Amino acid sequence: MYKICSERKKDDMEMRKIYSTTLLELMKKDERIVALEADLMGSMSTDIIQKELPGRIINGGIMEAHIAGMAGGMSIAGKVPFFHTFTAFASRRCFDQLFMSISYQKNNVKIIASDAGITAVHNGGTHMSFEDMGIVRGLAGAVVLEVTDGVMFKNIIEQVAQTEGFHWIRTMRKNAEKIYEDGSVFEIGKGNVVKDGSDITLIANGIMVSEALKAADMLKEKGYNAAVIDMFTLKPIDKDLIIKYAEKTGKIVTCENHSIHNGLGSAVAEVLAENYPAKMRRVGVKERYGQVGTLDYLMKEYELTAEDICKNALELL
Repeated sequence: MYKICSERKKDDMEMRKIYSTTLLELMKKDERIVALEADLMGSMSTDIIQKELPGRIINGGIMEAHIAGMAGGMSIAGKVPFFHTFTAFASRRCFDQLFMSISYQKNNVKIIASDAGITAVHNGGTHMSFEDMGIVRGLAGAVVLEVTDGVMFKNIIEQVAQTEGFHWIRTMRKNAEKIYEDGSVFEIGKGNVVKDGSDITLIANGIMVSEALKAADMLKEKGYNAAVIDMFTLKPIDKDLIIKYAEKTGKIVTCENHSIHNGLGSAVAEVLAENYPAKMRRVGVKERYGQVGTLDYLMKEYELTAEDICKNALELL
């Protein structure tokens, strides 16, 4: 059961430290779990695992595709590998291995894809993935997630460690906006209604959930009551919740730190087209590549702000 945080603030701990500390706790309890890195232990704070459990973490160097293949082999040998690298490399560089070594063989591998979308900030366009969710959701049986804040990240890591299958977990590395109260538990495959409403529905994931909540406040000032849904599982997507709110509000805006093609907007549109056609708009990256910049600059540059969500909502309203 999840509970929405009443106060708008940043998480106390960076997402990368939540990952490393949670994984270390799990590794101490379960000898099957191993950590794999592509020369990013310092970047993801997993060097704490190296200090405490040196035999349980492998730095495979800047050879991401090779490490993905290793993860598949380790799974066959009975291990539970957690492989972290930046989102761009985990998806574009490793796609054949994701298919052949993990998904096709139904191996039990967890990919932690960090610096998602514009959160790659100063690493720039080569490290900025706007297409990864579309790449991975095309793989049969893959579970595709984008965590919202530290509370969710910790709980999802704990869940997938005990759940068979290929899990893709997209995240940022720095402090997220806190959405959920400590102790919240999340059901993979089910969206979270973080704010109810009757006039329009904003469906968001990742860093866009907090922007959607801000946009809902803006719409309230204009006399509209917007629902906000955190669709943290892209696949399998919560069809029932989408249909319910399409029927309830008749208008939907999707909000994603990803290309509008083949990500959240496309997945929601597929559900609507087959079940309950409704008016919709997609807020996301439109036919562009990444660039260097601060997060605030990039949010505005790629039209991902609360103001952009509000503008699209008002067009429908």
